[in-house]
Amino acid sequence: MINMIPGTVTLATLQDVYRNLTPARLDDSARAPVEAAARMVAEAAAGETAVYGINTGFGKLASTKIAPEDTATLQRNLILSHCCGVGEPLSEDKTRLMMTLKLLSMGRGASGVRWLVIEQIEQMLERGVVPVVPSQGSVGASGDLAPLAHMAAAMIGAGEAAYEGARMPSAEALKKAGMQPIELGPKEGLGLINGTQFSTACALAGLFDAWRMAEASIVISALSTDAIMGSTAPLVADIHTLRGHAGQIDVAREMRGIMAGSEIRESHREGDSRVQDPYCIRCQPQVVGAALDVLRMAAKTLEIEANAVTDNPLVLVDEGRIVSGGNFHAEYVGFAADQIALAVAEIGAIAQRRVALMVDPTLSHDLPPFLTPNPGLNSGFMIAEVTTAALMSENKHLANPCVTDSTPTSANQEDHVSMAAHGALRLAKMNANLSVILGVEMLCAAQGVEARAPLQTSERLQDVLGLLRADIPPLGDDRYLAPDIETASAMVREGRVAAAAGVEVAV
Repeated sequence: MINMIPGTVTLATLQDVYRNLTPARLDDSARAPVEAAARMVAEAAAGETAVYGINTGFGKLASTKIAPEDTATLQRNLILSHCCGVGEPLSEDKTRLMMTLKLLSMGRGASGVRWLVIEQIEQMLERGVVPVVPSQGSVGASGDLAPLAHMAAAMIGAGEAAYEGARMPSAEALKKAGMQPIELGPKEGLGLINGTQFSTACALAGLFDAWRMAEASIVISALSTDAIMGSTAPLVADIHTLRGHAGQIDVAREMRGIMAGSEIRESHREGDSRVQDPYCIRCQPQVVGAALDVLRMAAKTLEIEANAVTDNPLVLVDEGRIVSGGNFHAEYVGFAADQIALAVAEIGAIAQRRVALMVDPTLSHDLPPFLTPNPGLNSGFMIAEVTTAALMSENKHLANPCVTDSTPTSANQEDHVSMAAHGALRLAKMNANLSVILGVEMLCAAQGVEARAPLQTSERLQDVLGLLRADIPPLGDDRYLAPDIETASAMVREGRVAAAAGVEVAV
């Protein structure tokens, strides 16, 4: 169980929630400010003054006053009417991360919900009740309304939830878990569905997965460099310190360490007739280093957003005011998601060029055509390279910015939106594509390095080869390659490639 102090949670903690499905709860110190804000909301609901979302309608209907006796019905109707999501359900890991982010936001004591609402989410996380949240329907402003409404619906016994691996009506899931639906009080429905937690959870998941891809690409590019007997002169530390970018320095340093002691490298250190390697070998630190730094910028934004209060209106207890604003607008998340997408696309673009380099006998420094020992009768990795080209191209298309694609909604009341949900959702597909590109590169690089026998690569890269060959034998005669590609891609996705080489680059 993770104990969280709102406003202070780190990316490492959130990655634990995402990777390990670790349940989280708010520290008891958050309870007093949460309850103070809830008391202010209760007073406003009972009063005569119109306060948006508490005793009024929503959006374009904000001028409609709601009687005190109808405030509970207002909140329930809000949740049910906003459950308009469509598409595939969000995965369990992202849904639980989204719920954890909602705890953090409400735990700051500015949303006006009762502690009871927070306890409901905490218990659902602890007992494994996971709302079924359709992944499409948010434009990333006024909050991620539709997906968060489906989350809230499960809390009140409406909609669906998953429990112990089965999908069922949420009321049934709560009952099986020993829980009861809650009835929402003033502003609590609005507090649950206003906010950027859906977009932020998907963007964080994209960030965590992209970082794994970047670390794996450092390792695999080193293996590819040995496969084509590439020069390590471009990795000399002074080159990178003279430029000064942290990511570039990090990648070059890791590659030097990974390749240290390679017999293949030592065999052609003297007398190599090539002056320079292609950019996909020579400029790996400059390209993937830049991607690392872009991911770091996105990480900083998303860590702030994860700890932010993003619903509306906000209860300013110290000032005794309830103020309407626009923190639900997910522009920051949208920009961060677009940054991550660019980094993922570029890591894949340079990796794909290394695959193309290794299979091309005119460029690969005496490796057999398409890395098969009997070319002609066998095609080797010919079409595996084509697959990487297809996925690289798809990622280029997906990397086009989403945040610039605003459209007015809700009778023009919400006339500029972030499209952060689109931007964040597409990262899962892009990372999956990238894992295949890197998996194929690893298969090709391993085949190329083994073709250099009896010369061996470095000890750390031999450990990577050991990981690969434990499940995938070298390619002799042609065979059904799809399972090999999936197995290699899974090694990349699961972080096993970087771990085998001992690579861990700090975010």
